[in-house]
Amino acid sequence: NKAPLFSSLSFYQTNKQTTQNQKRKRKSKNKKKKKKSERVLLEPASPHLRNGDTENQGTKNGSSDGIDAENASKHTETALSALLSLMPQHSSDLLSQVDQPLQVLCDMEYGKEFILCEYNRDADSYRSPWSNKYHPPLEDGSLPSEELRKLETEANDIFAIYRDQYYEGGISSVYMWEDDNECFVGCFLIKKDGSKTGQGRRGYLQEGAWDAIHVIEVGPEEEGTSHYRLTSTVMLSLTTDNESSGTFSLSGSIRRQMNMHLSVQEGHLCNMGRMIEEMESKLRNSLDQVYFGKTKEMVCTLRPPSEVVMRLPDS
Repeated sequence: NKAPLFSSLSFYQTNKQTTQNQKRKRKSKNKKKKKKSERVLLEPASPHLRNGDTENQGTKNGSSDGIDAENASKHTETALSALLSLMPQHSSDLLSQVDQPLQVLCDMEYGKEFILCEYNRDADSYRSPWSNKYHPPLEDGSLPSEELRKLETEANDIFAIYRDQYYEGGISSVYMWEDDNECFVGCFLIKKDGSKTGQGRRGYLQEGAWDAIHVIEVGPEEEGTSHYRLTSTVMLSLTTDNESSGTFSLSGSIRRQMNMHLSVQEGHLCNMGRMIEEMESKLRNSLDQVYFGKTKEMVCTLRPPSEVVMRLPDS
């Protein structure tokens, strides 16, 4: 039970001048940048997500889909690869619509790892949040504006603290870019390897991965407030294998959405951080109490623990 991080750290407040600069009208300089903004707009159209009807101040809307055994995230990458080979003409749509396990690449210039996703991809290259360069190198790759790049750099430093406090390790990356409506979009990513060979401090599983994707669309400032639209996806997979319990595998994904109107007095980073913190708390609670709770109930019904079996009367 940790105190809310984004409510307690004072340096989460961004300079008011930065907020005012972000109000300036931003236009895409090339078609590639425009495609990135369109990818975010495609997110809510997913069949797994149902949007709320109202967007009043402080109103939060969203719903989650269950862990789907037929489309387990563990096999998403294989299935997507097969679809891309069958329908290469639809590769752009497939890559933007389907959530797949996050991959990691190392920025050799800074000696830091960063997460690969659809939101930092341009052609076949991925932009590093540390050096702001594409890997492999790309001459005309789209880049955020100077003001937004400063906000992105600060967000990466802050989100690393959030990751260490809540996840006790792992990898995090934050990417930001402009859209065509005087707004900007931020993508916050966390990848935690919970396996015995992983870098995390609690590697108890034979295989285990937690991939979190938080995409926040920030609207233009109006009368000191902005509209924030958060779409969060968590992909989870775990496998245990030991002599006492045997092999057990569980994987899937859950998605929710939140809409809020918030004052920009404390800065966009503070508002986005609080929304992510609240959303992740709800997602973890749903996974723990609903999905894992029901799974534990079913497993114990089919294969009762030894202490329960000992109490059962002989038939």
